[in-house]
Amino acid sequence: MDMDTTACYRAISTRDARFDGRLFVGVRTTGIYCRPICPARTPKFENVSFYASAAAAQEAGFRPCLRCRPEVSPELAFWRGTSNTVSRALALIEAGALDDDDVEGLSCRLGVGARQLRRLFRQHVGASPIAVAQTRRVLLAKQLIHETRLPMAEVALASGFGSVRRFNETFLQLFGRPPATLRRTREHLRHEAGTLSVRLPYRPPYDWDAMLSFLAVRAIPGVECVSGNRYRRTIAIGRHCGVIGVAPADKHRVDVTVRFPDMAALPQIIARVRRVFDLAADPDTVGAHLALDPALAPLVKARPGLRVPGAWDGFELAMRAVFGQQITVPAATKLLGKLVQTFGDPLPAVESDSEGLTHLFPVPAQIAGADLATLGMPGARAKSASALAQIIADDPLIFSRGASLEDAIAKLRAPPGIGEWTAQYIAMRELREPDAFPAADIGLLRAMAAPDGSRPSPAGLLARAEGWRPWRAYAALHLWAAGSIALPEQTDAREAA
Repeated sequence: MDMDTTACYRAISTRDARFDGRLFVGVRTTGIYCRPICPARTPKFENVSFYASAAAAQEAGFRPCLRCRPEVSPELAFWRGTSNTVSRALALIEAGALDDDDVEGLSCRLGVGARQLRRLFRQHVGASPIAVAQTRRVLLAKQLIHETRLPMAEVALASGFGSVRRFNETFLQLFGRPPATLRRTREHLRHEAGTLSVRLPYRPPYDWDAMLSFLAVRAIPGVECVSGNRYRRTIAIGRHCGVIGVAPADKHRVDVTVRFPDMAALPQIIARVRRVFDLAADPDTVGAHLALDPALAPLVKARPGLRVPGAWDGFELAMRAVFGQQITVPAATKLLGKLVQTFGDPLPAVESDSEGLTHLFPVPAQIAGADLATLGMPGARAKSASALAQIIADDPLIFSRGASLEDAIAKLRAPPGIGEWTAQYIAMRELREPDAFPAADIGLLRAMAAPDGSRPSPAGLLARAEGWRPWRAYAALHLWAAGSIALPEQTDAREAA
């Protein structure tokens, strides 16, 4: 892919932090690739090559620097505005799409040919899909070696390597030494009995107050809690369950503590944390685009690091949306707490939590066919929620990203009880579609009211939002935040029915 080598060299010469995560530099005389902020002496211009991603640098034959540690650089989704297909593919790869499938299977899920997908990756990422997946495994393993006391066999398992032998061979090939020799025992390793702690980077600024306020008001009793600046929740993956905690750390990172018995699930847990806290966002790119609209410019200036909160689980988010139809968010949250207490599995005693985390959120099979009217909700909405649970139980891939936002919305609207507002809201938070936009939301219409108090129609708001593409989801968050993170409201007649 095209990169201005003169501008890139200027960035590494000045160690400009604005380019951290945007480019990587390969040094041909050492065979190492670095971040632009690497403290090492700046190499000569004729000895360097520049790459748009760590995967591209690694596929070109360079190995990660041990000083600047590319694995802890912010992983930016700056290519979203250029190729939505690549963005969707990267999200699926991060969630493990290439662990049990191949590029052909991934391309089918995206509605493109495998050859076309490889071409798009070369153009926008500078590496193949397979190289991206392999680099993710290597960099996660390297981070776990540096930051944890996990034995090497568990590091291999936790980072997604199929075997310890393959893990050792990869590190010998890359670094010319066994992986254990990379561990810096002199470093302070964050460790508690039964827990694992890793730090995930993001690009500043980050509006933590807004994020935690959004999550706190929606925290389901028994499943989630926000205390101080820390978010905690129960999780279940496969046959295992546990607890995670997320809090801001220094150097533009978040501290993630994981108490989970199966370390093979760690890549999936990290992918979900990144999704919930929108750690891949590039606030500078998003803010600069939205600020072109005079109505949004002061909002972006007031909250420059606002993110779109994601969802831990698609089914959980769908239940939130259906339970919340025509009632306030606090009332819906209380109702969801009753759902959890009635149908959710208690957290095992070995994982019991002293801060009120007691249950796992029910799975679709536990809700399908259940009489939810006993929880105190209208009968029609209770039947709608149960029917939706059955549909999701029959088709767990209903929340997977598709070829386009339009395709995703059409698929989400197929089940009864999900209208346009709910589909857009699910696409925004679960599918991580940066252009999803619930135009019929009362909060958005109120925020865009004229000086005389008249509100635009949903169609009129959609027309105005054309200039906000492809970041309409972030525009929605800024408009909600204008009302102090106003609680989303919807008036979809189909959903109300």
